[in-house]
Amino acid sequence: MQLDNVFGIAGTALNAQSIRMNTTASNLANASTVAGSEEEAFRGKKPLFKALMNEEMTHAGAKYVGGVKVDRIVNDPTPVKKVWEPGNPLADKEGFVFHSNVNEMSEMVDMMAASRAYQNNVEVVNTARQLMSRTLDIIKS
Repeated sequence: MQLDNVFGIAGTALNAQSIRMNTTASNLANASTVAGSEEEAFRGKKPLFKALMNEEMTHAGAKYVGGVKVDRIVNDPTPVKKVWEPGNPLADKEGFVFHSNVNEMSEMVDMMAASRAYQNNVEVVNTARQLMSRTLDIIKS
């Protein structure tokens, strides 16, 4: 495997984990929001990753077989919470508001996992860079 492939594959992973962190940040930012109807309530977002297993799956933004891409971002299917708060200005005519379906604890776990995966891929890039540097040192000698 060529070293540029290593950088490319790690780059696709860094991009995917960055998107994962952004969706987690959005979910946490909207965790406490309420709405007047179930349709208006915020639903957590989840990125779906797809492995790039062959040439047909790659494209200009993720052109390395063995890499990963975000296939799409979907809504979390967990139901929103319906809470009786008749004094809330957003309450419907029956006195209910609808809270987001974001579970802050699972979002924090997901954030830590995304952060760790990102750090691991940075290490891959750093190690490959060090190997290239050592190879050049050998060639110069």
